[in-house]
Amino acid sequence: MLTSTMKTCLLKAQRCLPAGKALLMAFLLMYLPMQLSAQEEQGGGEELDIPEIVLEHLSDAYEWHIASYQGKHLSIPLPIIVRSSADGSWHFCTAHSLPGQFFFNPEAHGKIYEKMPDGTTVRPLDLSFTKAVAQIWIVVIILIVVFLSCARWYKKRDEKSPAPKGFVGMMEMFVMMIHDDLIKSSIGEKHYKPYAPYLLTVFFFIFTTNMVGLLPIFPGGGNVTGNINITFFLALCTMIAINVFANKEYWKEIFWPEVPLFLKAYPVPIMPVIELFGVFTKPFALMIRLFANMMAGHAVILSFTCVIFLGWTMGVGFGLGLNAFSIIMLLFMNLLEVLVAFVQAYVFTMLSAVFIGLAHKDHHEE
Repeated sequence: MLTSTMKTCLLKAQRCLPAGKALLMAFLLMYLPMQLSAQEEQGGGEELDIPEIVLEHLSDAYEWHIASYQGKHLSIPLPIIVRSSADGSWHFCTAHSLPGQFFFNPEAHGKIYEKMPDGTTVRPLDLSFTKAVAQIWIVVIILIVVFLSCARWYKKRDEKSPAPKGFVGMMEMFVMMIHDDLIKSSIGEKHYKPYAPYLLTVFFFIFTTNMVGLLPIFPGGGNVTGNINITFFLALCTMIAINVFANKEYWKEIFWPEVPLFLKAYPVPIMPVIELFGVFTKPFALMIRLFANMMAGHAVILSFTCVIFLGWTMGVGFGLGLNAFSIIMLLFMNLLEVLVAFVQAYVFTMLSAVFIGLAHKDHHEE
């Protein structure tokens, strides 16, 4: 059993640091002996609700919590913009000045709900500037600064200038790798140019977002690509790029594929139905793959952090052994997440390029 103070400490610490990163782990290990002493003196306590802690970290927030000290919270209030369902009025405020008819619903992961005059509760139109939105704008600013600085270097370069080195050279390597080895080869030299800017943007946005999310302190720690709304929008953009600009050969293979007549017309158009279903399942797979992998990484790391507390309920020896195991697994998972950050950005871009290339398949092409 764990003390209430220990649970409060963990809840506060995990809000300011992303799912069990190195700084959170160090904080927990330093604070643990004091909490064990308190537990011996007080006796009893509350059980640690690991699912609640994990879900709280993965959910979005209306303020950016940075740290807590002696019951005081250091956080950045974010703009809340809601439209009342009762009278249609707009309200601009923060989490600390929310009007009386609105409240944060703990059963809906802290989302804003409105109490109607008849006593019912509804979800109002919410256009708030949440933590996920703030993290996206931070990533956008980072990308703008990086690529404008690289563009400035190329603008000053002449024909006699040597090849770029350092950071500019690294960025050129990344761009050429994605542009030539992935986009150009997957779509084809004839059709790839209109889609290269979009696919390069998608890759660097996902990769930068994933890397910033691994930072243990502000302005990092956001679970952006672990938010299904973000991955849904990215998949929707790819779906539009595939289907809106596809050629007639692509639609011919969907509604009148080169298969026997009984498979595409009589008595039931089996193949056209399957192919049309594939139009929606391809972007859906992109959305779920990115969302599930990034969310799972955060959840596993935070779960290993919570294991640090659970071992002490079975004795000091067992607790020390379990702590050592948790530390090793936390370090391993953090290093693995760095690899996953790149792999997921690469896979999303590659599959998007492959699907776009299939939408521009020429007639009689093998």
